Amino acid sequence: MIDKTVDCVAEALKDVQDGATILIGGFGTAGIPEALIDGLIEQGARDLTVVNNNAGNADHGLAALLKTGRVRKIICSFPRQTDSYVFDELYRSGKIELELVPQGNLAERLRAAGAGIGGFFCPTGYGTELANGKETRFIDGRWYVYETPIYGDVALIKAEAGDRWGNLTYRKAARNFGPVMATAAKQTIASVYELKKLGELDPECIVTPGIYVEKVVRVPRIQTQAGGF
Repeated sequence: MIDKTVDCVAEALKDVQDGATILIGGFGTAGIPEALIDGLIEQGARDLTVVNNNAGNADHGLAALLKTGRVRKIICSFPRQTDSYVFDELYRSGKIELELVPQGNLAERLRAAGAGIGGFFCPTGYGTELANGKETRFIDGRWYVYETPIYGDVALIKAEAGDRWGNLTYRKAARNFGPVMATAAKQTIASVYELKKLGELDPECIVTPGIYVEKVVRVPRIQTQAGGF
């Protein structure tokens, strides 16, 4: 009998090790697994490398994790926003390392990891500092930059619903990086608002198959700062 559900966030995160690379889903504030991030803060792992589209908002969620000083490096596309002051202070003081990756490249590097692709050529970034030190190649009249996969030790993703086998569905834009991150990590931990019985999820609507998921934990819906749920 396969049952990947766990009773609480602390149980889901107990095996996260110091020095781990953590893939965290979300696009801005959409799809951020805040319950899992808060749990990681409580769990205490340090010297982490975090992969996310952004570098945190205000002083909650990912920004709260950065504020603990336990993140050594962040790999992201948009580190600077009007409310990214936590990251800004850490970066300017030399307390965190940044690897800047164009958004499309970030998604494709994660997808490549999940698909078992050793690397790929992409035109984005050619002729800029982002291409420094990377192999370039002229293909069909255009210059390309060689990019490598981004693998994670753990992926923390937020889904709308799941079952005990780990099958997941998402809500609208909250889907974003979750599906590719789930395939790119050694261990995927998903928070869900609804835990369905087997067969209640329409197979045609399942986005992340349970084969990519190790743990599922149900969390309560909490009203966001924008007033949604």
